[in-house]
Amino acid sequence: MIRFENVSLAFGLSPILANANFSIENGERVCLIGRNGSGKTSLLRLITGDIEPDKGDIYKPASYHVAILDQTLPDELDITVSSLVELGLSSVRRLAVEYERRAQKTLDAQGLKELERLHTEIDVRGGWNVGQRVNAICSEMSLPPKELLRNLSGGWRRRAALAKALISNPNLLLLDEPTNHLDFEAIEWLERKVDAYSGAILFITHDRAFLQRLATRIIEIDRGTIKSFSCNYKDYLKEKRKARYEEKQANAEFDRQLAAEEQWIRQGIKARRTRNEGRVRSLQAMREVHSKRIPISTPARVHIEEADSSGRKVLDVKKIHYQYGAKPLIKGFSLKITRGDRIGLIGNNGVGKSTLLKLLLGEIQPQSGTVKLGTNIKLGFFDQYRRNLDPDKTVAEVVGDGKDYIILGNKPRHVVGYLRGFLFSPKRAMTPVHALSGGEKNRILLAKLFAQPANLLILDEPTNDLDIETLEVVQDRISEYKGTLIVVSHDREFLDAVVDRVVVFEEGGQIREYVGGYSDWARRDAVLAIQDELGGAGAEGKTKPQSVSADKKSNKLTYKLQRELDGLPVSIELLEREVQQLNEKLSQPGFYEQPFEETEPILTTLLATKKELDVTIARWVELEELKSKLSEGD
Repeated sequence: MIRFENVSLAFGLSPILANANFSIENGERVCLIGRNGSGKTSLLRLITGDIEPDKGDIYKPASYHVAILDQTLPDELDITVSSLVELGLSSVRRLAVEYERRAQKTLDAQGLKELERLHTEIDVRGGWNVGQRVNAICSEMSLPPKELLRNLSGGWRRRAALAKALISNPNLLLLDEPTNHLDFEAIEWLERKVDAYSGAILFITHDRAFLQRLATRIIEIDRGTIKSFSCNYKDYLKEKRKARYEEKQANAEFDRQLAAEEQWIRQGIKARRTRNEGRVRSLQAMREVHSKRIPISTPARVHIEEADSSGRKVLDVKKIHYQYGAKPLIKGFSLKITRGDRIGLIGNNGVGKSTLLKLLLGEIQPQSGTVKLGTNIKLGFFDQYRRNLDPDKTVAEVVGDGKDYIILGNKPRHVVGYLRGFLFSPKRAMTPVHALSGGEKNRILLAKLFAQPANLLILDEPTNDLDIETLEVVQDRISEYKGTLIVVSHDREFLDAVVDRVVVFEEGGQIREYVGGYSDWARRDAVLAIQDELGGAGAEGKTKPQSVSADKKSNKLTYKLQRELDGLPVSIELLEREVQQLNEKLSQPGFYEQPFEETEPILTTLLATKKELDVTIARWVELEELKSKLSEGD
């Protein structure tokens, strides 16, 4: 299907791929693994054609189509779901334009054959009945086609983005961290959707349960090369450990032989005799091999600074109640937390987890009931929203609070040396926060948090954006932590590894406590509460905006909508003028005789402008009808 042959890519002096080779076949579900910054997203961009390799070849069949679900959510929020989904057919639309251009010509047998092939490709990718295709996939994925994206939660926006990727029936579907910021219900829905997909899939994820369930093969970017493992994730870990051990053994033997040869060459004149020239050349070759060796990446080294033990009682929560507006989130909830407890909070987005954390942290007070903190509590809190990160400070300044040394185990340690354990090189440690990736920002927060003595850790989604290797190390250290732990996470495997009790937001507004981790709870066949419906934030303090709203206490449009309505006639006039000018270009003699690369931009612009005109007219009609209804109700 797709094949890389000796592909190399570098950004500046940083090599990403070096003579890399790999391929993906029909029906495979391949997971791409690698450290943050190893080049995973760059490899996806090579496949989509957004960037070109420095050298090497990428082979794809002529009619091969790739679609991608980006890691980030759609930026444009003032478009409808159907408009976003339709963008997934933009390449098919270009094929339709090309088909119409060719169909107007007198074609020979070969030309007719090509035209038929083009027709078939457009048909397979759903390009003839765009509106029907959009409505069908929106219905299949339970999406509201007329809803504005800004009115949808993150989970529903990701679902709409996936519909955009799937609508053209791609041969290869690329998924870049598809579970990021999704809740349990959305992750399980995505797993079912991906599992049922008939085409090939290449995905990047840090969700190990997602990886274990779906991947038929794992490929890893390791020091510029791509290594393939035809196994699931658990077996990959065993194969990886074995390969690392064998590489270290081979390197040690090579270094021993090189040291012996270096000692021999230092003997002097014997090495320069003719009969020893072969040995000298062999030594020179060994030196070159050694100089090109890329050392095995140093694993993350995470240390958690623990404070003196707290009192036996850490938190005593009695019959607390909290609600936003008329919607109660927490009703009569009680919980006792004692020293050494390890508790996971489980629930879908919007059900009240963040509110409960704020109540436990004392940021807000319960409307009834009490929350009592125990004695000698030293609290450490990880905030998934990174509110305390100063974007203009360097990594070292943030973690060291402006000082060069931090105290770990009653001993001073240079902050740059400490940051090496969190995979920050000395140069990267001096980089401003605003220039870092999401994964690097999470590592800063963890490094700062773990350097401060704490006997109560409260972690809100600590695994977001971490690469799997770092995640495993963080998980191991948290598992060894002797203090009290409260963690919110949608990472099922992480929860199973670090907690021994869970507090679960279940359907019917019930918050129940169970012994064990996520998997132990899941075996009970209980059902999570679902608040993350089309309106973005669920019940946690936000209300769902409407696609068209008016002041219900008034008999006229709101000021904002009236201003929008007033400006629409001008917008319509400008768009109609642009369409007319483009049509005039198309009607010029010989337009379709020009090379396709010259006519294609004009035809594409015309289609896009017509679409924008239709949307603008529809919005004008919508607002005029609303204004009329309000006037009639006066």
